[in-house]
Amino acid sequence: MSENFYKRRLLDETVEKYLHAFGAVCIEGPKWCGKTWTSRHHSRSEILIGSPEGNFQNRRLAEVSPSAVLAGEVPRLIDEWQDVPPLWDAVRYEVDKRGESGQFILTGSSTPKHKGIKHSGAGRIARLRMHPMSLYEAGASSGAVSLKELCEGKLEAQLTGEVELETLTEFIIRGGWPGNQDKDIEAASLMPQEYIKAIVEDDVHRIDDTPRNRKKVQLLLRSLARNESTTVTNRTLKNDIKEIDDEDVDVKTIASYLDVFDRLFLTDNQKPFATNIRSSIRVKQAEKRHFADPSLACAILQMNAERLIGDLNTFGFLFEGLVERDLKIYAQTFGGKLYHYQDYSNQEIDAVIELENGDWCAFEIKLGANQIEGAAESLLKTSRKIQAEGGMTPKVLCVICGLSNAAYQREDGVFVVPVSALKN
Repeated sequence: MSENFYKRRLLDETVEKYLHAFGAVCIEGPKWCGKTWTSRHHSRSEILIGSPEGNFQNRRLAEVSPSAVLAGEVPRLIDEWQDVPPLWDAVRYEVDKRGESGQFILTGSSTPKHKGIKHSGAGRIARLRMHPMSLYEAGASSGAVSLKELCEGKLEAQLTGEVELETLTEFIIRGGWPGNQDKDIEAASLMPQEYIKAIVEDDVHRIDDTPRNRKKVQLLLRSLARNESTTVTNRTLKNDIKEIDDEDVDVKTIASYLDVFDRLFLTDNQKPFATNIRSSIRVKQAEKRHFADPSLACAILQMNAERLIGDLNTFGFLFEGLVERDLKIYAQTFGGKLYHYQDYSNQEIDAVIELENGDWCAFEIKLGANQIEGAAESLLKTSRKIQAEGGMTPKVLCVICGLSNAAYQREDGVFVVPVSALKN
């Protein structure tokens, strides 16, 4: 692939590192997030299992003789391997036989329920999760502030430029889809709509050849969109569907459909964080709900720029999803992991990044600059409470804002950073 054509991703460095360490790397993530292009960038030969050429001859060959499709210059790309699950074991066996690293790159936009897979691939095949583009990768963030340096307590105060509310709506509507970045906003808004349509009409049934109720799938997607960036339970989702749509869906069905969404990489929930606190302190073990990209929730709710600005409450939740998508992408590059914090007295921290050395940093996410003061006070209050109860306090407190025009540290020690200035 031409270096002039390929737009580098933050995952590239990790892919290169893993290819030197493992026999094969499996890059997983939602459809259209750029897995194939990134994999092609790192490979020297390829076979596209889903290609329709020759009446899907590649898939038929892989089904008849999985080992036959593995021959080629390495690293060899095997795109959409999950369409023929036995390929996983064939790759694992070939890696063992060759005894060399960097042999294969697999991509997958869904995870089969291990049908036809006999071995986990542990030690041979490493898994990497790919996300849609962050604002920095898409060229929408200046990259003036490094998240890695920020998590070390380093920040150079600087003006970062004004950001319009309409610009933030475009970030959400367009999403992080590589193919959407050069389109006008009206055309870009169509892609997430078609993504959801494909999920409902095809993907949820095709993933394991199980018929599912389309109406119930649509209702659950709408409920998830209404509850983006919240910690609602499955039972709350059920009640939400009943209240808004007067349709009853049992909790067991909701759990099974959520599992399908997860296997399709449609959802990307944020796990709860617990500090190394005394056993008397309880932390709510609930995941924060997210779609893989906030544009999907926006499409389900049929929100355009005008409707977003007219509903700042919904706008705020979708903006939080956008920021947390980016924080996860940035933190992944330096070994950080993204969580959220919520205790039983309802003290919350929107985002927590845990570093490899065990330190952690706390982030509140706010759309408007007028919310910075309250967010900083909330961070300080929660930090003091954790300290008083014997917990490990955060190394860094930071408010990430949509409409701030400067990056700086307040007198109380809390950092303020615009999302449009962040990078890894």
